[in-house]
Amino acid sequence: MSKLIALAPLCLALAAVHAHAHVVLDQQAAPAASSYKAVFKVGHGCGDSPTRQLIVDIPAAMQSPKPMPKPGWRIDIEKAGDKVTRISWTARTPEDKLANGFYDEFVLVARTPAQPGPVYWPVVQVCDEGRGNWTEVPGPGQKLSDLKSPAALLEVMPSKAGPGHKH
Repeated sequence: MSKLIALAPLCLALAAVHAHAHVVLDQQAAPAASSYKAVFKVGHGCGDSPTRQLIVDIPAAMQSPKPMPKPGWRIDIEKAGDKVTRISWTARTPEDKLANGFYDEFVLVARTPAQPGPVYWPVVQVCDEGRGNWTEVPGPGQKLSDLKSPAALLEVMPSKAGPGHKH
């Protein structure tokens, strides 16, 4: 019985994480002025409804984003002039949709800004019934955990490379 009581807080914590699950980045920190592989982790649908589309707004500070092809999903790239502003993945057939009981990842690469600081990635998860608008950005005095539907966060850290170092 005491083991069950000891596990209760852990079970509650895991339930809370699952209940508030949202689209997040696999690696939430990266050096400034470097190539970054953004892996958006999608852990659920909208209720019982499957995910049929993922739309990622590209933060203005990120440069040269390129999506990774995903079997069964069409990629659309929106631009303003030469700058990519949005990348979306859309399931080609009903069988390609991400069922609620499954997990998947959507990937792109981009160059991080030279200036350290937070970079927020608004993401919209479109399901057959409903949608998840993971687009909220904290205001002054707020934390990401205060938000109901937070955007994915990348913390850009000072570069460790010396002047003139580039890959």
